[in-house]
Amino acid sequence: MFMTGNHKDSTITRRRALAVTGGTVAAGGLAVAGYQSAFADTAADDGASASASATSTSTSSSCMTLMTSVTEGPYYLDGALVRKDITEGKSGVPLTLRLTVVDATDGCTPVSGAAVEIWHCDAWGYYSGYTTANPGGSAPAESEDGSTADDDTYLRGYQIANANGVVKFETVFPGWYTPRTCHIHLKVHTGGQKEDGTYEGGKVNYTGQLFFPDDIAEEIFTLEPYSKHSGSYTTLDDDMVYDGGGTSSGLLTLKAVHKADPSKGYKGSITLGVDPDAENTGAGGGAGGGTPPSGAPSGAPTGAPPSDAPSASASS
Repeated sequence: MFMTGNHKDSTITRRRALAVTGGTVAAGGLAVAGYQSAFADTAADDGASASASATSTSTSSSCMTLMTSVTEGPYYLDGALVRKDITEGKSGVPLTLRLTVVDATDGCTPVSGAAVEIWHCDAWGYYSGYTTANPGGSAPAESEDGSTADDDTYLRGYQIANANGVVKFETVFPGWYTPRTCHIHLKVHTGGQKEDGTYEGGKVNYTGQLFFPDDIAEEIFTLEPYSKHSGSYTTLDDDMVYDGGGTSSGLLTLKAVHKADPSKGYKGSITLGVDPDAENTGAGGGAGGGTPPSGAPSGAPTGAPPSDAPSASASS
């Protein structure tokens, strides 16, 4: 089955973006450097160590295999906020997500100023803006989670890459919905600018998805609040989008905060190699977008989108 997401043009100029890859690296050097850079809780976060990082990631002009663009799926909303913490009080296992953006056409040098956008479902499989869409299986209504999250904006956001090409998000481990495996949606943008708390201008040239190892996801889903969503979870091998390519297909590297207690959270990382000349509409490829069994969005959110989001797009 082939499914595409239609990304409607808005009055805002489409954002300029970079093609994204996983971390498949010649001799494994960039994967190590990217991982270390992504998890450096030091001056690297504010760009002070940019020159050292650039040197360590510029060892090869063919540093990685570019990832194939895939559909943005049925739950995209334009105009997400620029912010590091996207949880808005949503409950779940903490996830610190660090993504390193490098230019795969120029020796894998960091891409300072790239805007990375992510969005994903909550612990029960619900997306903001589409909170009545049925996640499949048996789950409480989204309104029963007791959080103060805005139903139009939770678990969505942008971050701007620092001098090392690194962005960081504080979120929660995503849940799942039928018939998809656990995943995070991703776009990379360049050429725009932060304005009034949103990222405007430029254009997009990569749309992709990030994935989680089955063993870790399945362990997380035995914990509260995930365990309140029962049903058949789709593994990576059976997912309609993930193509089995490991890191180069978006499989995150995860590190437990506390090995004996998964509820303490995880740190996830991946290196995103880019082709600065590529463009992507969001339609992508892949086997499908993963429409839920019922209550699927038909082109508009169930509630009003963020004020800076003039349109929503959907797959059918």
